[in-house]
Amino acid sequence: MTSFIPGFNNTLNPKAQFYLELAGDCASLLEGQRNLVTNTANISSLVYHRLLETPTREGKPVNWVGFYLMNSKKADSLILGPFQGRPACTEIALGKGVCGTAAKDQRTVVVADVHEFPGHISCDAASKSEIVVPLRTDDGRVHGVFDIDASELDAFDDYDRMGLEAITKMVVEASDFE
Repeated sequence: MTSFIPGFNNTLNPKAQFYLELAGDCASLLEGQRNLVTNTANISSLVYHRLLETPTREGKPVNWVGFYLMNSKKADSLILGPFQGRPACTEIALGKGVCGTAAKDQRTVVVADVHEFPGHISCDAASKSEIVVPLRTDDGRVHGVFDIDASELDAFDDYDRMGLEAITKMVVEASDFE
């Protein structure tokens, strides 16, 4: 498993360097482990704490990091998986809110102000911005989403998107979904 992130090598940008280091640490945690719950639990914890501690995010703290997984009992919804932060919504319909939209549309969704997002589901009133990355396998199936919330507006940029997409891809490649 590689911690290479396209567009991040050969750059001195502090946020790019942060995500390269974080991806390397994620690779170490995922190495030799195929269990989805174990992998998503460890990655949500590592990413949450690292995003809280890095100076590159000063003034834009995260308040929730976790996974929603496809609900095996109800095909049109996501069910809460491992996370770090306050208690969360337990089930989200596909196409609803930021998480349901990212899963249904199979694309990363970055929201600068969640109160401006049509149909936003407020699981934590402190959340003001959000990024959600789908867990998509090579066969095009979405198995869930990686969701990160911040307590400040406009907390996520392209570096966050590219870094979190790379980490999500690592989780997908390292985990068994069946």
